[in-house]
Amino acid sequence: MDEQTKKILLDIARRSVEAAIKREPRPFFPCKHPNLQGKEGVFVTLKIQGQLRGCIGRFISDVPLYQSVSEIAISSAVEDPRFEYNRITPAELSHLEIEISVLSLLKPLENPLDFELGKHGVYIKKGVQVGCFLPQVATETGWSKEEFLSHCCASKAGLPATAWRHKDVEIYVFTTEIIKGKA
Repeated sequence: MDEQTKKILLDIARRSVEAAIKREPRPFFPCKHPNLQGKEGVFVTLKIQGQLRGCIGRFISDVPLYQSVSEIAISSAVEDPRFEYNRITPAELSHLEIEISVLSLLKPLENPLDFELGKHGVYIKKGVQVGCFLPQVATETGWSKEEFLSHCCASKAGLPATAWRHKDVEIYVFTTEIIKGKA
């Protein structure tokens, strides 16, 4: 994405989060930019002083990217269940860091270890149990491939840590284009 496209998405995310935190109506974004009409998956991660304060995403969208970024930014700010009792406050908005991860399509893996740490995110699925880690998680934690998969199974998908080794567990990888900025 070019710099203009990135700035537009960051502005949409920032204005959407601000409105949600201040309990104002969701802003309307008339957007005709051709690079923002695709239906890519997207995650929005919110941090304050480097500490996670919300992260929600979707792999498939039925709305244009710019609209999806707005919806997911709001969800990250006010719906992430991990922060139910510690929501972002209006006083914290000036310290908010926003990271938008625009996702590639999911690619199934035959060999669960056939991916590159820091480049690929993982999506693990067994029946209705699913979990994912963005590529950044590997960089931030320093985990090995085995640890990355085990933590995703156990902490995200609710599966045994070694479930990634079983044939009935589906593992997919994806890449992201990351857009970062201050609120």
